[in-house]
Amino acid sequence: MKTTVYFTNKQKRYKIGFKTKHLIKKAIKLTLLHENFPHNAELSVTFVNNKNIHKLNREYRGKDRATDVLSFPMWEDGFYGEIDPATRSVTLGDIVISAERAMEQANEYGHSIFREVCFLAVHSTLHLLGYDHETSEEDELYMNLTQEAVLSSMGLKRE
Repeated sequence: MKTTVYFTNKQKRYKIGFKTKHLIKKAIKLTLLHENFPHNAELSVTFVNNKNIHKLNREYRGKDRATDVLSFPMWEDGFYGEIDPATRSVTLGDIVISAERAMEQANEYGHSIFREVCFLAVHSTLHLLGYDHETSEEDELYMNLTQEAVLSSMGLKRE
């Protein structure tokens, strides 16, 4: 299974370097493997600041606050769409991470920024696959277990 992740950085406060991108891509790939996702996958990860994610939350979710991450799945009703013949991949959707909020949370929880952004990537990838902790207690439990399993496999355990 091939996983293609497109990165965009729309914030200037925090450097998003090679190591961060590499770990996020690995976290996403391990999540898809954990889920036995049967196709090649494409998705995007965009880094923004708190102001921009606040605006997106207000516009798309009706929530008047900055959150750490947003997921924009391309699927509908569990159907991921057709495989693109040019890339032989399924486009899963978009992940938007507030780099500012991720850094705040890493400091708050006492772990590295790498663990935090990988946690957010795994969490959001699970949303792209259809899991929703806000509407299902079963999904919330599953997401929590999966997030910890993937991060532990990467050596990014809770400190």
